[in-house]
Amino acid sequence: MRRPQPWALVLGGLLYACAGACAAGPPARSYPHSAVLDGAAAFRLRWGRRGSALAFLLEVRTRGYVGFGLSASGGMASADIVVGGVERGQPYLQDYFTDENRALKKDPQQDYHLEYAMENSTHTILAFSRELHTCDTNDKSITESTMRVIWAYHHKDMGETGQNYHGSNRGTKSLRLLNPEKEEVLSASLPYFDLTNKDVPVPDKDTTYWCQMFKIPVEHEKHHVTKVEPLIQKGHENLVHHILLYQCSSNLNDSVLDYGHECYHPNMPDSFLTCETVIFAWAIGGEGFTYPPHVGLSIGTAADPLFVLMEVHYDNPSYTEGLIDNSGLRLIYTPVLRKYDAGVIEAGLWVSLFHNIPPGMPEFVSEGHCTLECLEEALGAERPAGIHVFAVLLHAHLAGRAIRMRHFHNGEEQKLLAYDDEFDFNFQEFQYLTEERTILPGDNLITECHYSTVDRIRMTWGGLSTRNEMCLSYLLYYPRINLTRCASIPDIMEQLHFIGVKEIYRPVTWPFIIKSPKQYKNLSFMDAMNKFKWSRSEGVSYNELVLKLPVNVRCSKTDNAEWSIQGMTALPPEIERPYKTEPVTCSSSSCLRCNLFLTLFVVCVTVSTIGNIGPFV
Repeated sequence: MRRPQPWALVLGGLLYACAGACAAGPPARSYPHSAVLDGAAAFRLRWGRRGSALAFLLEVRTRGYVGFGLSASGGMASADIVVGGVERGQPYLQDYFTDENRALKKDPQQDYHLEYAMENSTHTILAFSRELHTCDTNDKSITESTMRVIWAYHHKDMGETGQNYHGSNRGTKSLRLLNPEKEEVLSASLPYFDLTNKDVPVPDKDTTYWCQMFKIPVEHEKHHVTKVEPLIQKGHENLVHHILLYQCSSNLNDSVLDYGHECYHPNMPDSFLTCETVIFAWAIGGEGFTYPPHVGLSIGTAADPLFVLMEVHYDNPSYTEGLIDNSGLRLIYTPVLRKYDAGVIEAGLWVSLFHNIPPGMPEFVSEGHCTLECLEEALGAERPAGIHVFAVLLHAHLAGRAIRMRHFHNGEEQKLLAYDDEFDFNFQEFQYLTEERTILPGDNLITECHYSTVDRIRMTWGGLSTRNEMCLSYLLYYPRINLTRCASIPDIMEQLHFIGVKEIYRPVTWPFIIKSPKQYKNLSFMDAMNKFKWSRSEGVSYNELVLKLPVNVRCSKTDNAEWSIQGMTALPPEIERPYKTEPVTCSSSSCLRCNLFLTLFVVCVTVSTIGNIGPFV
């Protein structure tokens, strides 16, 4: 086989990189993140940030072509795609895009730059990079939102006749490509304990919340949890939707540990009602969470959780019978104490029927307020210097399309605390903030959720089922203070007035029963809202109304205690809508290509003077 020349060539739109420069392979430190994209572990992606660009490394079990791309929907339509491989010893990499009909087209602006390629008897390895924002309308910008990556491979190379169809060797996976690099602390030698369900029979119904009480096995001496890992039973990855861990009253005894029970059930044990403080949250698609080196979840002292409630949300839309689950969490801890204790604040919309979304709406916005009044009271009393947020979990259900956490200081909007403009119901995990954010007395936070109900003919209600909706943010912060929930509920009477309700029966009971007008007489609030003839224009008007309604403040402490502002009515702040996204600076690829060409040429010449250059086989 003819040996490739030791320099980089740009030929016929395909970028060829020299073998010699790549003989040692790309440095592992350039790719701090990794994910296996398929069930057979045949396609591994590694990646890492490089300034305004992202570097990728693909390791694929094939000797044919490898395809990788970014897609808004997770499918082939309107996707940003790169295809590469090694054919007869020569590497190739080509930038493509697809239209709405999934037709694959060569991109006139080549923005993916090959840096390394290797093929052996079993695998193809490709390393390449791309600017986050390329000035190319055929490319998809890489942001802090959820990115749906698509992948494919074939046992043959592209060849002169074009693409060989990949068949079933394809798929999609949601990832956060711009999550900051974590300072990983080796945990293999650290002690841990597991909180797992024991043979829980999952009912053959759409939604089940199962609660189980546990006792933390570390007592009498302070320790810090440094990492929490999900333990999802194999085959149940789509069944277990989320897991919440709550701190319960310290006045309980071991008798509460005897059995689990369905949560939010009339017959559930009274002890469950003492568990209001969320101390950890995991949601579908998420991986383990590692606390920063200076922060840990405190256990072992009188102020720390002793009894905890683990709530597991099972999502069983196919009503499968006979499911038995043993999923849960693993908590890894250390006696070497960190500087700060971590806390969790649940912010957003209190989950209730007062949160509702009309049918047939391509866009509907709900807002949950962590009000200035609540933060003023809690932070003013406990931490006037403020708290520092280091990670956020944004949470919604099936109608959710985007979530933003907006931050205001003395009425002036700051940079978004967290956002996900491409929300994926099946992929929800804590976002590590690139820079910690300080929350001060005088601040307020708004969880802004965008929904689409174009495929629904009835109202969507706030509730526990995945077919209901939520609009929540979980903030991980330090140092820990006595504030567990900072949320709001919109006023209900104005919602009733919008659909024409004039009077409800007194005394007020739940659900509200309507007295007049005649078309709603003796109907419940929910029935009346569903009976109303919703048009798209009515939905828009209703959305404008609910965003301006007074809100009922939820401002909670641990052990079911409340700050004095709890239950008070507050007006939402006047803010700019819609949120104006920050402009991004895109980078043209023409100069980058020249720089890459020169870099590869210099590296190749340097390596070629040291020793022989082997072929890409």
